[in-house]
Amino acid sequence: MPRPSDSDTLKDIIALTKYTMGFVPFTFIDFIDIILVAAIMFWIYRATRGTNAPYIISGIIMIYLMWVVVRTLNMELLSNILGQFVSVGVIALIIVFQPEIRRFLQMIGMRQKHFNFITRIFSTGDDAVQTNVVPIVTACREMSETKTGALIVIGQQSDLRLIAEGGIALDAKVSTPLIRNIFFKNAPLHDGAAIIEGDRIVAAKCILPVTQSDVPKSYGTRHRAAIGMSEISDAIILVVSEETGGISIAHGGTIHRDIAPDQLANLLQRHFGANRQKGRHATMGS
Repeated sequence: MPRPSDSDTLKDIIALTKYTMGFVPFTFIDFIDIILVAAIMFWIYRATRGTNAPYIISGIIMIYLMWVVVRTLNMELLSNILGQFVSVGVIALIIVFQPEIRRFLQMIGMRQKHFNFITRIFSTGDDAVQTNVVPIVTACREMSETKTGALIVIGQQSDLRLIAEGGIALDAKVSTPLIRNIFFKNAPLHDGAAIIEGDRIVAAKCILPVTQSDVPKSYGTRHRAAIGMSEISDAIILVVSEETGGISIAHGGTIHRDIAPDQLANLLQRHFGANRQKGRHATMGS
């Protein structure tokens, strides 16, 4: 009896993975394809949840289905009209979902730590001035005692220029009195966030992106903005609650609340130390 060849064995394996549902062939590859598409659609839903994007996507899907139906029925005029919408659909999606697409790509880039060499290629190579946390911690402690709401973004390696340009430029040396004056209740700059890079306060009254993740209802706008900013950058965000005076710190998409002022300095030094250690290893690796 002749021994089956490798090609015959491969054909048998393909035949085993191929099934027929009526007149539509369904293979194992098709099953994997469906699973991947479902995973991508779920990922997009998670990224756009809480916005108007799902409703817009539903409308686009309805237009596409109508286009398929009218093409099947050979309705030439309506098919041409709907075809024009479909042909420019990709460009329309990019325009409509520009904020969501940017946030989505930023989240992906922030989580891919293996591609940090790209950031190093485009960096200026200048040594960054270290942030002095003492006046920041002192200001947070004093604002906590008086229940003065505050939102402070301390930059690290991520480029915060787009966020800073949306606020009021300052370029002033970090000091406790200045931070307290910025967030004084009746001050014109107290709404929004102050951005600190190095030893300078570069901007105030900045609008931060609010997280779309599920968070407790007890979180206020400042806490949601702090989480959202930490999701798209490596910045450290400090929050002082106006209601309770509690101090919170957000980093890497997570937030820690009700931090004692004595522990705040240690947490900030730990974050900055870990960042400097990563930068040192990256430099040695390059």
